Amino acid sequence: MVSLKDISVRCGVSVATVSKALNGHKDVSAATRERLLKAAKEMGYFPNSQARALKTNRTHNLGVMFLDEAGSGLTHEFFAKLLNSFKTEAESLGYDITFISSGMGSNKMSTFEHCKYRNVDGVIIACTDFTSQDVYEVVNGDIPIVTIDHIFDCRTAIMSNNEKGMQRLIEYVTDMGHTQLAYIQGNKSSVADKRLAGFCKACISRGINVNNDWMLQGDYHNPDRTYELTKKLLTQKDRPTCIFMPDDYSAIGGYNAIKDLGLSIPDDISVVGYDGIAYSQLISPKLTTYSQDTAKIGKTAAKQLISLIEDPQTTFTEVITVDGELIEGGSVKKL
Repeated sequence: MVSLKDISVRCGVSVATVSKALNGHKDVSAATRERLLKAAKEMGYFPNSQARALKTNRTHNLGVMFLDEAGSGLTHEFFAKLLNSFKTEAESLGYDITFISSGMGSNKMSTFEHCKYRNVDGVIIACTDFTSQDVYEVVNGDIPIVTIDHIFDCRTAIMSNNEKGMQRLIEYVTDMGHTQLAYIQGNKSSVADKRLAGFCKACISRGINVNNDWMLQGDYHNPDRTYELTKKLLTQKDRPTCIFMPDDYSAIGGYNAIKDLGLSIPDDISVVGYDGIAYSQLISPKLTTYSQDTAKIGKTAAKQLISLIEDPQTTFTEVITVDGELIEGGSVKKL
């Protein structure tokens, strides 16, 4: 492994001068810095992360606390895109990422203990049970954190505008003439609460009756459960003209249930989704949905977390809301 001393011998300068040049100190001339940087690159020098951590008291490593309760992990397109955006932005700012969990093989430790073990500078918390003791321990610890789609007091949160997204979908379907609306909700969470609030507020503002018999409790990312609930809605004596699915992936189950009942979309029943995943525009008919801006959510989370790490005195905790956009497919019929 190439060391600072190796570079200093080759270039005929002191080890201190090499260190200053590689770390951007201003008391090294531009010409000398350029010469030393070129030599370091040619010799294959890479800074030792452990040594840098001892010197700067930072590892430049961010923890990702991610637990998808549906068990789909990074195959969940929404979170995969969000985390990819977070990773890209973090790397552009000189940080690596590490997934943090409550277990290390046979060694059992809390997530907070794992954060300490990995010596991460900060943590992003996404897609997990925010009510768990494990999460509370991290939130109440001494490590900078940013949460996605959940708000804790005195902590920075990046929120997709779920309430506005649902309101936008209501506006669209009612403009298409629909007033008989059913809603299959996702599992209980901050996100589900915001979407439900958006649905109800938008219905009330447009004078639409919210039928409790058409408000069913489902799961996010669960086509099988959505299949059952869609059938339940469509086999009632009175049935809705439009069904709001928990998310785009779950809508696959709704599409299959409608087909198995001998009905068609949108002629017999209209459908809308949520998330804006690529698959929603590959099925037939294309799904009308609300696309969340995963790129902006992930990028903003990385910027905010790194700012909390590097400038804790001037970075304020805040709740940042990110808007998305409606995608008009072919799954809603004009009445």
